[in-house]
Amino acid sequence: MQEAVRAEKQKKIFTNVSEVEITRAIANEFNSVLIDRADSDVIIIGAGPSGLTAGRELALMGFRVLIIEQNNYLGGGYWLGGYMMNPVTVREPAQKIWDELGIPYKKASDGLYITPGPHAASKLIAAACDAGVKFLNLTKFDDLVLKNGRVAGVVVNWMPVSALPRNITCVDPVALEAKMVIDASGHDSVAVKRLVDRKLVDWKGMDPMWVDQGEDAVVEKTGEVFPGLVIAGMTVTETHGLARMGPTFGAMLFSGKKAAEITAAKIKALGK
Repeated sequence: MQEAVRAEKQKKIFTNVSEVEITRAIANEFNSVLIDRADSDVIIIGAGPSGLTAGRELALMGFRVLIIEQNNYLGGGYWLGGYMMNPVTVREPAQKIWDELGIPYKKASDGLYITPGPHAASKLIAAACDAGVKFLNLTKFDDLVLKNGRVAGVVVNWMPVSALPRNITCVDPVALEAKMVIDASGHDSVAVKRLVDRKLVDWKGMDPMWVDQGEDAVVEKTGEVFPGLVIAGMTVTETHGLARMGPTFGAMLFSGKKAAEITAAKIKALGK
């Protein structure tokens, strides 16, 4: 009886795996993604709701998609619904996208639907992963690759590098190439602003809040602003000087879908 008890105590729960095996597994998987997606069909800057939606749609169409995100976490502002309260809203007909993703929600009023932000964000992230989207998080956009008058990729670096003083670090970035790039970086509009710096496009900055006007305009204005560069989500608002819409996300989801459709058509037109 005592021997049986001792044997039970000695029984291991987990398989023996060495520390170095874990390190090698992580490094090998990371490198495999980096090598495979260093040349992608589409690179998306920003893993907020518009970027994730665009990425999922394109991956479901069969395109090889890489999303770069400067934060450790994915989802952008989709985790919160405003004022540090986590319920998020969409206006009809955007709840149909929640239906598609299996996100439960409640009707708050006629044409307005609400769900916990963590549920909406996590479901969208999972859907993008399931579709085959790959991610490089803690990766900061630095510049664009520009060839023959069109955007041909992005220049990136580790996010922590940007937090260090220049006099103690000199870390060159690396380039990732793509047939098309989508700027879904939100208010920062990082890719667009690089083109603005070179006087290649205009950027206006967003107008004050007006939900009805702002959401429709975002979807309408989603599109290519420079050969090879499509804009989505709040990047559209900032670039074209549109009204902000605050904590409602239907336009972000619809803009992501439209950005994916436009990007797919552009790639097909290139014949690549």
